[in-house]
Amino acid sequence: MNDLAIQLTDDGSKHLYEQIYEYIRDEIKEGKLLAGEKLPSTRSLAEYLQVARSTVELAYGQLLSEGYIESSAYRGYYICRVEELYQIMTDMSEKKQRLPYPAGHSFAGEETAGTGTAAGERAGKPFAYDFSPNAVDMSVFPFGTWRKITKDILSGDRKELFALGEPRGDAEFRKTICRYLHSSRGVNASPEQIIVGAGNDYLLLLLQYILGKNIRAAFENPSYRRAYRIFSSFAAETVTVPVDESGISVKELARSGADVAYVMPSHQYPTGVVMPIGRRMELLKWAAEEKDRYLIEDDYDSEFRYRGKPVPSLQASDTAGKVIYIGTFSKSIAPAIRVSYMVLPPALLKRYEKECAFFSSTVSRIDQTILNEFIRSGAFERHLNKMRKVYKEKHDILLEELRPFLKKYRLSGEYAGLHVLLSSKGAADEEALIRKAEEKGVRLYGLHEAVLEPVEKKEATVLLGYAGLKKEEIKEGISLLKGVL
Repeated sequence: MNDLAIQLTDDGSKHLYEQIYEYIRDEIKEGKLLAGEKLPSTRSLAEYLQVARSTVELAYGQLLSEGYIESSAYRGYYICRVEELYQIMTDMSEKKQRLPYPAGHSFAGEETAGTGTAAGERAGKPFAYDFSPNAVDMSVFPFGTWRKITKDILSGDRKELFALGEPRGDAEFRKTICRYLHSSRGVNASPEQIIVGAGNDYLLLLLQYILGKNIRAAFENPSYRRAYRIFSSFAAETVTVPVDESGISVKELARSGADVAYVMPSHQYPTGVVMPIGRRMELLKWAAEEKDRYLIEDDYDSEFRYRGKPVPSLQASDTAGKVIYIGTFSKSIAPAIRVSYMVLPPALLKRYEKECAFFSSTVSRIDQTILNEFIRSGAFERHLNKMRKVYKEKHDILLEELRPFLKKYRLSGEYAGLHVLLSSKGAADEEALIRKAEEKGVRLYGLHEAVLEPVEKKEATVLLGYAGLKKEEIKEGISLLKGVL
């Protein structure tokens, strides 16, 4: 293949690697680069564009992680088969209800995936080193900024903050969330589509009134156990669908007869799988085939990615109004900030207004106002950037410390989120490994704790979270595992 005629601009508005990535991505979407076609080598394209080779490698790495291209050892990079799926979705979307705002519209004016009951079952037992996948690092939280914002807001006679607010959340706060989601995750929605709630649990329970109780809900297996239990409490039936190296199996999902599927495409919990664009299009096609089929996208820790830019949300590719998008500030700010948000597609928004408008907001207007100012002032973005740096340093230390184990174990789920997975290459007893680690004062979490229905599995897999540990604690904790793993 010839070098790509990419016109790069150096005005500082976008990184060079982003421009290369977006050009190739759009060419694939539009069918101008076809499946099986070979891309120029990173060296060749770098020389042609007069940029550093690392710049092209970053762009290719992002395309690779999103599933637009695939690499072949000693041969290079090739285009994946996605253009046909895009055409299918485009054709179907013309028959479906459009979202009220197009992409790029400028608007004026403990809720994290977890390990179910494992924490409670072992609560009270002291561990010197707890590799929890749910912990966050509060040592660098901008307490001074938060305190100042709170003081400024409460120092005036703002009587309206003590009155009952709008059921779906204050309008200004929803506008701020809307702008943030569009810029960071590509989410296309109006502020009216956003419902603010005190945690994901509340929002999921709200769906029983919006979706109804006569639904069959499908969950990835393994998955977020608490969400599965919530749906099991009201849905007519809950079923599980296996996860492979690309995420939820759409073929098995179709066989399940489900009406609703709960998925985590940007960073599946607990496997860490990033769903490639081809699988995403298949999933959206499945949802668009029936009027009352929907996807619930849990985007719980999408802010943390350590290679390339964050992968766009599934909702960003939804043109048929089939994705219910759910996110939270618990991972990115603090677990005590019990503020989550749900973006409803237009058809379900009408049901919400009819069936749920009488529910009062579960989030204090004071908390909404403080968080709104925290985001609007730029403090949230600065905090996120600092946390990404802190977590990347811990992530890299963990990977380095795990290097000696890689003869017997396979590493996965790295470069995103707040945990990695270590899987035995041969038969091993997962629970026995966890018990042995506990004897050393190290707390590990097994993959079996997130398995919703038993599956045949011989290898042992443990989750290693690093966010809640100091750098030295990561080194010391892994060192103790040398006699265990």
